[in-house]
Amino acid sequence: MLNIHNLSISFGGETLFDEITFRLGAGDRVGLIGKNGAGKSTMLKILSGEQESDTGQIAKDKELKIGFLKQDIDFVQGRTVIEEAQQAFVEIKKMEKKIDFINEQLATRTDYESDAYTQIIQDLSEITHQYEIIGGYNYQGETEKVLVGLGFERDKFDKLTDTFSGGWRMRIELAKLLLQSNDILLLDEPTNHLDIESIIWLESFLTNYPGCVIIVSHDKMFLDNVTNRTIEISLGKIYDYKKPYSQYLVLRQELREQQLASQKNQAKQIEQTEKLIEKFRAKASKASMAQSLIKKLDKVDRIAVDEDDNAVMNLRFPISLQPGKIVVETEGIGKAYGTAQILEDIDLLIERGSKIAFVGQNGQGKTTLAKVIVGEIGHTGKLKLGHNVQLGYFAQNQADELDGEKTVLDTMIDAATESTRSKVRDMLGSFLFRGDEVSKKVKVLSGGERNRLALCKLLLQPFNVLIMDEPTNHLDIKSKNVLKEALKGFEGTLIIVSHDRDFLQNLTHSVYEFKDKKIREYLGDIDFYLDQRNVENMRAIEKKDKVQKEVSNNSNSKQSYNDQKKFKSLQNKLSNTEAKINKLEKEIKSKDLEMATDYNKAIAKPHFLENYKKKKKEIETLMKSWEQLQEDLELIS
Repeated sequence: MLNIHNLSISFGGETLFDEITFRLGAGDRVGLIGKNGAGKSTMLKILSGEQESDTGQIAKDKELKIGFLKQDIDFVQGRTVIEEAQQAFVEIKKMEKKIDFINEQLATRTDYESDAYTQIIQDLSEITHQYEIIGGYNYQGETEKVLVGLGFERDKFDKLTDTFSGGWRMRIELAKLLLQSNDILLLDEPTNHLDIESIIWLESFLTNYPGCVIIVSHDKMFLDNVTNRTIEISLGKIYDYKKPYSQYLVLRQELREQQLASQKNQAKQIEQTEKLIEKFRAKASKASMAQSLIKKLDKVDRIAVDEDDNAVMNLRFPISLQPGKIVVETEGIGKAYGTAQILEDIDLLIERGSKIAFVGQNGQGKTTLAKVIVGEIGHTGKLKLGHNVQLGYFAQNQADELDGEKTVLDTMIDAATESTRSKVRDMLGSFLFRGDEVSKKVKVLSGGERNRLALCKLLLQPFNVLIMDEPTNHLDIKSKNVLKEALKGFEGTLIIVSHDRDFLQNLTHSVYEFKDKKIREYLGDIDFYLDQRNVENMRAIEKKDKVQKEVSNNSNSKQSYNDQKKFKSLQNKLSNTEAKINKLEKEIKSKDLEMATDYNKAIAKPHFLENYKKKKKEIETLMKSWEQLQEDLELIS
């Protein structure tokens, strides 16, 4: 399907890939992994044809179709959600315009007996047959099914895309890609803006996808559930195993241990040989043997051990000052957006030193309550912050709010206070921005690098209560582990919104579940919460809570799918019937005129009356069919 041979690329003297080679085939579901800035997104751009490599070749099958989900997308303004998603069906949309044009011709033309009119009817028959073959009666139902799977409610289908956040627009773009008949899907962090329910749906879709899928993701569970192959980019090389992420790590470690053992044995042999060479050199009679051993040693292929890129952030969250015992207290908090009530009558008491996880589906109010606490949005009810409370807030879109035209260094300096300005370079170094990297503009950073910079910027301000909304988005797995350890060591109060079980494990002491406008507290960590819900993981909760809804959605989607197909078919049959009726009425009118002019002469023609009665009977039959078609259309419209 796609062959990559000796691919190399460098940026500013730094090598991202050095003559790497691999092949992609149908059925491959590849997890493309590596630390932030290793070149994962660059690889996707090269594979998609958006960017060229310095050297190497990419050979692909003719007419290979590649779909690419990027981090930055642009939409045409003025389209609804359903209209934008249906842009995936370019050929079907073109054919619909042709069908509409032909139906318009049939409705307005009156030359029923002409060859041109007969040809139009034949054209309509052929094009509707072709329309059915390419899925014309199915695509609307398929579009609805994918949008519902990705979390859209049906009453949102007709809303303009301009009214949705970047995360929801990313879902629409993902829906378009999944609906296209692509041979290869390139997905850059597809789960970042999805809730757990949508991730489960996407996992199922990709697992059954017949083409090739390449996924850049830092969600270990998602990679394990979807992929059957892992390619890691590290220090300009790739490591390619036909195993999902967790199994790959085991094999990679085993290989490294084997290499170390082999290297150690080889080093002993080389050391012994070198001792013999030195011994034989001292004796003239043994000089030839020494030369022979030297030649033999020169031919030895030295065993190399794969290097690991172990550079990680040095992260610590100090508290500014000690607050009072109660840091946050709410009474009857409520929040609505228009007529949509998100939170209702929320009472909350958070004590100093608490470590709390907010969990639940998207749209249940986790982010809303976080914004209420930090004062970003209005609300009903009472909110009181405790004595000496200083809030630090890491928003879900924190990295996106950075000014792309500023350099890394300027971003930090402009946000620093007098007391922290002198520490900026040291802080950036701790977050792996060293040397010339501080002069890079923010817009050229990868998603993970921007997230690291946003975390670094957060530390410029004093806080003793830290609220973080999905802080692991875009962070590579090693950076996620470093962040987790830093948060475990944080002596202040922590509230964290996340759907990542691995990240939350052993991090928080209590869990608040958001559901149906309310919150419920579980006095334990995430494992205790899952145990109380009697499920293995957070995804299973979604399956348990939503099974009835999914059945209903599937049933509605199937019903809609069938209705759309039937509606289009009835419309085309109605157009054909009307055209035939018009043609027969024209012929009957002509015969009526003949009989009115000279009845005896008209009926004297061979089979005149027989044909006349036949056409009368045909039009009666067609009129009954027309009436039935109209009734059928009314039933499903």
